[in-house]
Amino acid sequence: MTKACISSPIGAILIDCDGTQLCSIRIVADEEVVPAAYRHPLAGSPAAEAARQLDAYFYNSFNAFCLPLAPAASPRGEKLRAAIVAIPAGETLSYGALARLTQSSPRAIGQACARNRFPIIIPCHRVVGSGGGIGHYSAGKGIITKTWLLDHERRGGLL
Repeated sequence: MTKACISSPIGAILIDCDGTQLCSIRIVADEEVVPAAYRHPLAGSPAAEAARQLDAYFYNSFNAFCLPLAPAASPRGEKLRAAIVAIPAGETLSYGALARLTQSSPRAIGQACARNRFPIIIPCHRVVGSGGGIGHYSAGKGIITKTWLLDHERRGGLL
């Protein structure tokens, strides 16, 4: 397993891959210490490509992520993941609206977001509560990270 770490405006981002696909991405909260096993990504690895695309998301013009991700645990999980990815950058969709689009439930959408192994890449930060309430976020510093990501996208993705 390859482990890599990159710096970002929202904190360190840990990348785990198995050599052919990304297994997880985790935004580190400020109080956490980055484990010693994580280092700068090796050139040519899926982790290096993930780092390049994440840098583009934070610092350059950005279109969309195109990375080999470990599959979701079920076909239903893949369907929910695809629906979350389909929310355009800078826009949001409520748990309920996304549930209606996927013929699912708001609770299932919430669980898919909470179990998301690829924050930012699978942009669960774009899923909000009804009436535009920010909802929850389990990555990084929680709501602070979610708000930063949404504001960043609304600014056009450039710092």
